[in-house]
Amino acid sequence: MPNIYDVKYGQTGQSTKTNSLGMREMQERAYEKRDAKYILLKAPPASGKSRALMYLALDKLQNQGLKKVIVAVPEMSIGGSFGTTDLKKDGFFANWNPNPEYNLCMPGVEKSKVKAFHRFMDDPTSQILICTHATLRFACEELDESFFNDCLLAIDEFHHVAVSEDNKLGELLKNVMTKSSAHIVAMTGSYFRGDNVPVMHPEDEAKFARVTYNYYEQLNGYSFLKSLGIGYHFYQGKYTSAIGQVLNTDQKTILHIPNVNSGESTKDKHQEVDTILDIIGTVKRQDPETGVLFVERYSDRKIIKVADLVDDRPKVREKIVAYLRNAKKAEDMDLIIALGMAKEGFDWPLCEHALTVGYRGSLTEVIQIIGRCTRDSKNKSHAQFTNLIAQPDAADEVVRLSVNNMLKAITCSLLMEQVLAPNFKFKTKYPEDKTELQPGEIKVGGFKEPSKVVQAIIDTDLNDLKATILQDEQVIKALPGNIDPEVLNKVMIPKIIQTRYPELDEEEVEELRQFVVVDSVIKNQASEIKEVGDQRFIRMANQFINIDDLHVDLIDKINPFEQSYEILSKSLTAKVLKLIQETIESTRITMTDEEALLLWPKVKLFVNTNGREPTLKAADPLESRMAEAVAYLKKKIRDEGITANGS
Repeated sequence: MPNIYDVKYGQTGQSTKTNSLGMREMQERAYEKRDAKYILLKAPPASGKSRALMYLALDKLQNQGLKKVIVAVPEMSIGGSFGTTDLKKDGFFANWNPNPEYNLCMPGVEKSKVKAFHRFMDDPTSQILICTHATLRFACEELDESFFNDCLLAIDEFHHVAVSEDNKLGELLKNVMTKSSAHIVAMTGSYFRGDNVPVMHPEDEAKFARVTYNYYEQLNGYSFLKSLGIGYHFYQGKYTSAIGQVLNTDQKTILHIPNVNSGESTKDKHQEVDTILDIIGTVKRQDPETGVLFVERYSDRKIIKVADLVDDRPKVREKIVAYLRNAKKAEDMDLIIALGMAKEGFDWPLCEHALTVGYRGSLTEVIQIIGRCTRDSKNKSHAQFTNLIAQPDAADEVVRLSVNNMLKAITCSLLMEQVLAPNFKFKTKYPEDKTELQPGEIKVGGFKEPSKVVQAIIDTDLNDLKATILQDEQVIKALPGNIDPEVLNKVMIPKIIQTRYPELDEEEVEELRQFVVVDSVIKNQASEIKEVGDQRFIRMANQFINIDDLHVDLIDKINPFEQSYEILSKSLTAKVLKLIQETIESTRITMTDEEALLLWPKVKLFVNTNGREPTLKAADPLESRMAEAVAYLKKKIRDEGITANGS
């Protein structure tokens, strides 16, 4: 099926240019915050976070009096990103030279790594240690937090931290912050966890200086990659029956098969790999030194090279991981099949297609997977992400779960559209205002311009807030067109904002709400902006509106995420679409006072227009919802003796 989203980038080369110290754009931005005790760095894959940390850490060692640097990564393969690096040749004042003895991201027994960690803390001659999150946790069980005085603790893929009681890394971080003088650098591509558990409490997060570099800045500043597509392919039965329709082995591809605990899995991951290989061709041999599989394609008898990262036997995996670490040329690898690997920190710039089977609930995971194919590389001008997801079947006993997963997958794609699009700056439009607009500016009537507090949230947290909104169970149920857009925009979204940012007052909540809705609607329709002469028109509610006539009241009447329903309508049969609608209806959100009162003027308009009250059995879900509002208000009047006054 065609992509639901395509974006083209300017190929400005800006994000890969370096300054006099050898720093790229994002790294320079991070280095400006080097004096901060706590730094939170949000930047997409391939933006250079590893090297940004090197610059920060070396400055803290040589200019700020710190004695040691501890770098913690989620898995051993990522440790290679922090190996010895010559920074002086590009103008920096020092090189990154970790002692190999204290690179604990090498195969070995965990107990010996914990001992090496303790030895490092007592070694006055060594300054840099690299370890996994697990090693850090185990080592700290036997250390007092005061050992971290005068240390920099750098946590890569910081979204692994959480405030829940069973998150050991989160507990460790909290103790280090409260009981030592340690400096902290936290790095992540996205701050949003799939389980909705906060990474940090707001009062702790407020202590961090934030550095944000967005996906659009990164991709627009590349030299080779100029477009990215996001597409969905739906299947019924086993996914292996559909994989051949979306897997093109002429493209450098990373194929992520589903987790064995998911509904999409056959529960035999090794058999799934064998089936995929059989679909491609015949396995001729496996190199005993590297673990590379040589597969002869049925179509043209061409030999392609395949890496099986699903095979988790330690000695087998170590061989293929070592080979992939040095796979730099096109002829080195064609297809990587993975399950839990080849996501965070995995570096294969030649990858053109990230093909993922099954719903992924975490925005962070989706960003990490897409990031595998969005490296800038001269072998490609287009990168593609395809999600192969199960289509609900009426005969399936778990149809409700299937519907829910499908909607979550599509909302995640909508959020990626928000992440990948350019940022706009919105200003209030006043009567007779003739001020010339700057590039990227749009004026909106009735728009409340953000205060400093709200602007700070917009600058550093907007995508994570949108992720929270889009993954909210209530919002997901509202997506297939069965709730009035104003209820979503004026009732549901403000409640989510209030929960996420309890420190905001009512006016600030409204400022942030307006920005989220306006920004989401405009970004969803940005590709529909048409220029006629010196005027620009944008599609709103199936009609084109002059951008100069935009008003918040008009935008509030549009579901900012309505494209998900359009995706379903275009991609699924009427039978399956009806099944989805019925499933949503059966789990519909309960009516609230706010929604009923917001719908009441629409009910009166409906009655005046149609000469009848809305009916619960209406085919139009919005009419049915208005009928529920009427029933709800009538019951409220009966139960509480309220006098109906038409308000």
